[in-house]
Amino acid sequence: MTIHSIECIPVKMPLSLTFHGSHYQMRSRCTLVTRVRTDDGAQSTVYTGDEDEAQAEIRRIVLEELQPIVVGEDPMRVEYLWERMFALTRDILRNRGLVLQAIACVDAALNDLVGRILGQPLFRLWGGYRDTLPMLAIAGYYTQETPEAAIPVEVERVRSLGFAGMKFKIGKLSAAEDARRVRLAREAAGGDFVLAVDANQAWSREEALEFARRTRDLDVAWFEEPCHWENDHTTLRDVRMMSGLPVVAGQSETSRAGCRGLFEAGAVDQCNFDASWGAGPTEWRRVAALALCHAVRMGHHEEPQIAAHLLASIPHGTYLEGFLPERDPVFWELLASRSPLEGGRYRVPSGPGWGIELDGEVLERYRIDR
Repeated sequence: MTIHSIECIPVKMPLSLTFHGSHYQMRSRCTLVTRVRTDDGAQSTVYTGDEDEAQAEIRRIVLEELQPIVVGEDPMRVEYLWERMFALTRDILRNRGLVLQAIACVDAALNDLVGRILGQPLFRLWGGYRDTLPMLAIAGYYTQETPEAAIPVEVERVRSLGFAGMKFKIGKLSAAEDARRVRLAREAAGGDFVLAVDANQAWSREEALEFARRTRDLDVAWFEEPCHWENDHTTLRDVRMMSGLPVVAGQSETSRAGCRGLFEAGAVDQCNFDASWGAGPTEWRRVAALALCHAVRMGHHEEPQIAAHLLASIPHGTYLEGFLPERDPVFWELLASRSPLEGGRYRVPSGPGWGIELDGEVLERYRIDR
């Protein structure tokens, strides 16, 4: 069996609202569907990433640069093919980030193909530590004219969909104002609701520590990316040591070396490295091994269709993250094989590979490669 070809389909689905975070906004949900086919008719299906303007270039890299590397090769040689693809990042004059995302598309598809050939879900092939995961909704965006009045309504919506809790967006306002928003969320949710916060690198160390002081009594599960990116290893360490809150970061790193720096600095309690941004599940699993060596827990930034298998395969995996339907129609509409949420937990798909099946009609409606 050898690899015959790759298909890469860009998808863009409009959102009904503009979702504002600390210093960014989203008006569409994008992804890339990647299929690797073999000469005997086997085929993988996976979707990864959330790019917009870069979709065309990532797809070009997949089809024009990565496809020639893997065609004719044995699809079971995932590590070998990953190393050959990774060599493209040696060019210092190009945008490595886009190459890493293109590699992630192909690497995720190759791993899916292995699972389909063997007839096993990937989380079992990688260790099978558990088959369900607690799942949080990423919410609390600045989307309403009266955001404080909307918070209890959103908390109830998160509960009604079966999530165990929410990761609440902060950082656009002052530490005092965002602390008030989080307090309203906790009052609406009660004590049996997991409530984490994510500042998306919005604040200085002093602002982050002020927020932590103001929310000390709210049982915040973790404080994600509290500080500006330019000195984050040091400031993350300081917030972690001085605030008393667990600190999460890693989604903005794109390599195992970057995450190793976080671990060695004592900067994080949990790492949420993103396989879609960091060259795929092959690299994520290396980061997870490094995290275990440093007694750091593992999460994953968004992408529950990928993250579920990765987190369920290891002993130090934590929460699965997803969005509400209005924020992620890809997961709620395009993904036809989505497992139900029961008691706050998501059951890892038991089909071979990632267990992903797509709604063909939705895919045809929102693909943008025509």
